[in-house]
Amino acid sequence: IVHTSKKGDGRVINIEGDPDHVINRGSLCSKGASLSQLTENENRLVEPMYRAPYSKKWKRVSWDWALTEIAKKVKATRDASFEHKNAKGQVVNRVTNIVSVGSAAMDNEECWIYQAMLRALGLVYVEHQARI
Repeated sequence: IVHTSKKGDGRVINIEGDPDHVINRGSLCSKGASLSQLTENENRLVEPMYRAPYSKKWKRVSWDWALTEIAKKVKATRDASFEHKNAKGQVVNRVTNIVSVGSAAMDNEECWIYQAMLRALGLVYVEHQARI
């Protein structure tokens, strides 16, 4: 249960578990207990930052620039090893030079859409932090 400020500013003022939940009886795991840090921590990342190769300094960049750069690099890497057919001539449509290790910070829905995107790119090496 997330309690927000009555001022309408969306500020989180308290997080607590559901005391009627049959498994946790209202207790929170560390992930749930720290949720307010996503919006309240003054050190949270709120805009893209870029550090050029060999540079020691980070600089703020626009979301458009950051997403375009990421897309270009993912596409170039994918195109470099995309395999349409294997040695037997079977259609495989796969990429073998990109690996993904998922994050325990994502919820089930985020994990599902993320792995769906990875499979659409042709990735075969998809792992998750919770299993490692």
